[in-house]
Amino acid sequence: MTAARWSGAWARPSHDAPLDAEVDVLVPTVGRPAELATTLAGLAAQTDVAFRLVLSDQSAGQDAATAPAVAAMLRVLEAQGRPVTLLAHPERRGLAEHRQHLLDHATAPAVLYLDDDVWLEPGSVRRMLDALRSLGCGFVGSAVQGLSYLDDRRPHETAVYEPWDGPVVPEVVRRGTPAFDRLSLHNAANPTHVAADLDVEPGGWVPYRVAWVGACVLYDRAALEAVGGFGFWPVLPTEHAGEDVVAQWRVMERFGGAGILPSGAVHLESPTTVTDRRVDAPDVLFPEHADATH
Repeated sequence: MTAARWSGAWARPSHDAPLDAEVDVLVPTVGRPAELATTLAGLAAQTDVAFRLVLSDQSAGQDAATAPAVAAMLRVLEAQGRPVTLLAHPERRGLAEHRQHLLDHATAPAVLYLDDDVWLEPGSVRRMLDALRSLGCGFVGSAVQGLSYLDDRRPHETAVYEPWDGPVVPEVVRRGTPAFDRLSLHNAANPTHVAADLDVEPGGWVPYRVAWVGACVLYDRAALEAVGGFGFWPVLPTEHAGEDVVAQWRVMERFGGAGILPSGAVHLESPTTVTDRRVDAPDVLFPEHADATH
């Protein structure tokens, strides 16, 4: 049995109790209906895991859910039996506050923060959840890959790849530490190239050490909440970046964290909506390390 109703049953009345969500998929969005529709289409292809979608919209003018392609994908998810929660959150207080707003509405034991410009290969959420449970750590990430760089191999950047050969244990990552250098591993299509060299069987995964993972991260909700989630947002100006780095470093220190390969997450390579990056959240929250590599 799959967790999603197949198309032959979409029009039938459902008398079954909704499946308890294993994962709450938390998607913040602002002004990108085409990208969001693609992201939701990727979620609709995740037929082997029970999840709830929580979509928080900060778009000005037209609600994201009213865009035809977005509305169509939301209808597909609901026809599959996926609970959908739509939140309007027009007041802009920054990325960290928006992520905390989503976390405040989560109830599942695991939460997947998925940006609105990421397409997921079928089976990706199931693999991430299996990895999170098997590893027993605080988060598992699938690094996004830019497939326009598929022919651009960068061995000087992927040389930092290091698998977790034993249990995933807590570790400290800061600017200036060797662990920070792992950030190059997620550039361009680097995860795609490393995965190809690993030759993992379909459906399998290999955990590896990360500096952090952007755009597609599955947390153990209890672990994320234990370190305060994104509740640090009031100390940041509205315009900032790096809020996910702060949360992940705090989770890594207490519970450990890992990336998995292959990654089924594909970055749509649309222009970023975060144009002002003068304030990097780790520099504010960990000021003793702010100048280590600047």
